[in-house]
Amino acid sequence: MYLNFILNNNKPSSAITLKIMDQNSTYLVPTPIRIEPEMWDEIKERPKNIYLKVYKHVNQRLNRLKIGIAAYLKEKKGNISLTGLNRQVRKLMLQKSNVKYKEGSLLYHMDRYINSREYFINHSTHKRYIVFLRLIERYQGYNYKELMLEDVNAQFAYQFSEFGTKEEYSPSTIHRTIHFVKTVLNFLEKRGIRTFVYELELPKLSKQKQDFITLDEEELQIIKETVVPDRLQPAKDWLIISCFTGQRVSDFMNFTLDKLKIIKDKKCIAFSQKKTGRNILLPLHRTVLQTIECNDTFPMKISVQQYNQQIKEVVRLAGITKEIRVRKRRGFRAAEELIPKWEAVSSHIGRRSFASNFYGKIPTPLLMEATGHSTEEMFKRYICNAHSERALLLGDYFEKAYLQS
Repeated sequence: MYLNFILNNNKPSSAITLKIMDQNSTYLVPTPIRIEPEMWDEIKERPKNIYLKVYKHVNQRLNRLKIGIAAYLKEKKGNISLTGLNRQVRKLMLQKSNVKYKEGSLLYHMDRYINSREYFINHSTHKRYIVFLRLIERYQGYNYKELMLEDVNAQFAYQFSEFGTKEEYSPSTIHRTIHFVKTVLNFLEKRGIRTFVYELELPKLSKQKQDFITLDEEELQIIKETVVPDRLQPAKDWLIISCFTGQRVSDFMNFTLDKLKIIKDKKCIAFSQKKTGRNILLPLHRTVLQTIECNDTFPMKISVQQYNQQIKEVVRLAGITKEIRVRKRRGFRAAEELIPKWEAVSSHIGRRSFASNFYGKIPTPLLMEATGHSTEEMFKRYICNAHSERALLLGDYFEKAYLQS
């Protein structure tokens, strides 16, 4: 038995038709779902852009229909009719989109786990968990089967990796999804529910050099000296502040004079990081103090979207236009390409520049205290020249040791 989705005509809005073939017969069952032919992917049998809200909903309905029809055909064991198929399609299409997951299924337990952690995790972590859940939903549609706990074994890890590769997901996304499934299974094991978690091996994830963009001290000096239009001045000032404080845009954009403290003649800023809730007491670099003194206050607050757009203009006006290779999102997938450096600048560049520029010059624990990182491993993900800086630092020690001998 083989089933797939096709468009039955080339009208501006075409009905998606379920095509079922066995050894003797072919059945065409129209669904109430319609789509523009140019938005339909004939090879993958789904909307081209499943990340656009309207087509994400269409794809979810198609996945649920595939699973439901596959279960129906298995139950009928070949004894099927066009009338019965039409009835079953209508029944499945009438189900609400927020239908509950089948009790005992993997998605049922994943959903319950996410709900149980809701008050212990931050918003971004919760969103990431939902991404994993939706990815397993897509895999079920691809596999024409609702996954029960007994289906989640060594074979699952292999098949899911194969699915992820075919769908062009990054290796890290595949790895993190399987890791999350393993976390859920371990959670269930502790509560006495038998699983095959011991069989679930994570795919090997080759460590690739993570290239990200920073502004070095020379480039920052050029930006400081660049004259920009008045409308870009707040963005320029915030960019400088971010590169010398190492904070996220959600934190530094809320800096105000009433958060300043003087401790033993040193000006500091005290605040609570929005993402982590960690309380930070940060001594302010002289460059930050000069930026504040020029305006007698912190720059005018602007939206994150406006900030991201305007700092690109600032860096371009500063003449920082050399081409660099980056992974850039085009549509709903990322690919490597060469672009001018100013085009790759975003709000997170300040945090990465701070970590990279001061690494090796200031003890790492003090830098971690400033950025709010809880582990050195996480902190070093922000360092673009960690290995070369450590090598130079070791070289300095060799020189000192030689001179003292």
